[in-house]
Parts: sequence; C-alpha cells; structure tokens
Amino acid sequence: MITYTNLFWYRLTKNVIIAHIIVDKAKHIRFALVGCGAIANKHVTAIGRLENASICGACDIDPKAAQAFQQKYGIPAYTDAQIMIEETGPHVLNILTPSGLHGDNIMELMKFNRHFVVEKPFALTLSQIDKILEECDKRRIKIFVIKQNRFNPPIVKLKEALDKGRFGKLVLATVRVRWRRDNKYYKEKPWRGTWAYDGGVLTNQASHHIDMLIWLMGAVESVMAKTATHLADIEADDTGVAILKFKNGALGVIEATTAARPKDLEGSVSVLGQKGTVVVGGFFMNELQTWEFEDRDEQMDDDIWENYSKVPAEPAWNHSEFFKDVIESLIYDKQGLVGGIEGRKSVELIHAMYESVETQKEVFLSFIPKRCRLGVIK
Repeated sequence: MITYTNLFWYRLTKNVIIAHIIVDKAKHIRFALVGCGAIANKHVTAIGRLENASICGACDIDPKAAQAFQQKYGIPAYTDAQIMIEETGPHVLNILTPSGLHGDNIMELMKFNRHFVVEKPFALTLSQIDKILEECDKRRIKIFVIKQNRFNPPIVKLKEALDKGRFGKLVLATVRVRWRRDNKYYKEKPWRGTWAYDGGVLTNQASHHIDMLIWLMGAVESVMAKTATHLADIEADDTGVAILKFKNGALGVIEATTAARPKDLEGSVSVLGQKGTVVVGGFFMNELQTWEFEDRDEQMDDDIWENYSKVPAEPAWNHSEFFKDVIESLIYDKQGLVGGIEGRKSVELIHAMYESVETQKEVFLSFIPKRCRLGVIK
C-alpha cells in the first residue's frame, strides 16, 4: 500500500512505479539518517541550524548505536530502515554507513523513492555508480554527494576568482593532505583500509581534496600515480602522490598521507596562474594563506584577506551550507552543486590513479577500470 500521498504522486511507466517528490515550499524538508555512527552527529548539528529542515528519524543495524542516538538527541531511531521510512515519512535519506556499503545501501533503498544524500565516497566502483545514476534518472530521484569543502568561504572566493579569469593562464594546482591516522584508528573499524570496503588515503582522507582539484581546475586529461603503505597495517595505501594534466593544459599534483607524525598538519589547495596565486590551507582547506593578483583591487582584496584568512569557529558550518543547497535544489527542482554526476568525477579519478599504480603507466580519462582493486570483493 502506498502511503504519504500528500508527499507523492505516482505514474506507471513500463511497470515501474516512479515517485515524484513534491516539496511544499512552506514545509520543512525531512531528512532521515541511515547509520548512527560518528558522522551522524555532524548531520544533526548541520541540519539543526536550518529553519526549513529537520531530522525525522535515524536507523542503524546495531541496536546499541540506534538507542544511544535516540537517547542523545530525542530523535526516533530504528534498526530497520523500512519501518523508519514508513513511520517518519522522510523526503531524503542520508547514507552514513561504512564507505564500501554506500552503493549497496542506496540500491536497496531505491524502492522507497526517496531522494538521497550520501557521504563520500559516492560508492567504490564506477559500475555501481552508473547503475545508481541510471535508476535515479528513471525514478526522477535526486542524489547529492557530500563535498562540504566546496562551501568553505575561502574556497568560494577562490572559485569566483577563477571564474572571473583573474589567474590568466592556469599553470599549476596542488593539493596536500598531511594527516595522522595510527593503527588504532584503522583497527577501530575492521573495514578501514581494506580494498573491498574502503580503499586507502586517496579514496578516504583525500577524496575531498581530489574533488576540489576537479571543481576548481576542470576536467582531467591524464594521471600518473604512485602509492605506498609505510606506517599503517592495512591492505591499501597510507601514502600516495599523483601528477595530473588537465584538459586546459595546466598541471596538477596530489600529495596525500595518513603517515604524518606526530599530528595532523594540513589539508591545503593552491592554484598558480599567469597573473596570480592563491593558497587555502588549514586542516580542511578553510584558511586563506595567500591571495596575490597582478590586477589587485585594494579594497576588495583587502576585504577578502581580512574576512577569510581566519579559520571558522563554528563546527559543521560548511555542512549546513551544503544542506541549504540540497534544500534549494529540492524545493525549486534545480541542479545542486554536488549532484550524482559531480560526485562520480572524483571516484573516476581515484580509480584512474589506482589503475596507474597497477599498470605503472599514464592513464587517460575517461576510461574503464581493468586493474584497480578498489571495491573488489574477493
């Protein structure tokens, strides 16, 4: 029996019931969390700031995790996703499960015809992502991949400068991830660092930075990569480097490690062009460190430096901005900043890097992975 008829209208096409989610502009968007792990806390904080959204429910197959979440936040929590959906009527399902389960979870829940928000990575294989995108298109479901760093204020200003052409000819873009993850971190969750369910530093910790390069610099033409596992007792990589060539002719460098000691050091992006250089550093690409242009506008550039060279004090602020974009996309039926096709791009580049590692050759995009171990269950 179809319920929540106030939220959906249905049409039958080739024996497939397709739900078109109608969002009343005067009502809240209801999100439900699939997974009650640590990242769920950030979602509660981020969505809790928004006037036109709320979390109506959560679920986790671990009864203790579900119970703890409900006791902490007073939000109904379940151990069965179907019951949660039937009883709480969410517009959007937030997929917060372990990395290697994202794709399977989305496909399993597709029958409920809700929109999706998914934590990175979108899924671990391109073939599964393509199946998800095809099914979403068939059902007219929107899917959003969380790339919250696109909403960091210094990054927004950097993107604006690029779009205005202030850099002139683009020369080089670099991202650095120098973080510390010891063996205790990996052993806390047995799936971490495995090829089948997580991948290494390139897939997990550096995925936001890889997305940032693509978003700022445009499409990648080719990549060569090397990885190593130096300090972590895991299957996959704890250190990786890559050289990129973008289709606009610029070069790129990715440097990523979880073997930084004794602590997290930086998560940064830099863009160098014919007429300017910008570096955004801090731990999460949220601190403007260099802002230099030949066509200097004293008032505008001084204001940018004054306002964006300090790390934001408010936690999960960029997540709130991400969810604002999701809500606007749903209410006005417009394209979100990080929809499914955008979310696929970084996964494709990660696969290309791992393919390069395995073949010891330059890999040209787009491509079909042949040697990459990521997401392969033996």
